[in-house]
Amino acid sequence: MSQIKVRRIRKEDAPQVSRIARAIDKTAPAIDFRRILDPGFRTSSEAGFVAEMDGKVVGYMIGTVSSGSFGLDRCAWIVLFGVDPKLMGQGIGKALADKIFEYYKKRKIRNVLTTVKWDSTDILSFFKTLGFDRSEFINLHKVLK
Repeated sequence: MSQIKVRRIRKEDAPQVSRIARAIDKTAPAIDFRRILDPGFRTSSEAGFVAEMDGKVVGYMIGTVSSGSFGLDRCAWIVLFGVDPKLMGQGIGKALADKIFEYYKKRKIRNVLTTVKWDSTDILSFFKTLGFDRSEFINLHKVLK
């Protein structure tokens, strides 16, 4: 098994990150990762990492810090996450999570949140193994017409 290397995400990673996102969900709308990963577009509150195996990007995790929203102290949100479907179950997601948790701990952030679709049992299970549990929030949704 190849060794997993986790490093900060770069703008040049956009095509490989897009490939992984499309492989995970072919029906989801395309995400402009080039824009998201552009240093001029990102804010200092964002953190992003990729996992590499044999020099190839095989996973990504991007988070952001929120201060004072909804009565919470400063907290982090994992907003984008993906692992190449062919390589799931090899510790890539855990390696990414460990790195982003370490990053947030150094910045004295104690709470990390994420949102998962209720029927995505594989992702729910993954986050449960990392120690995530239900929060006191309920996501609400409205379609604007």
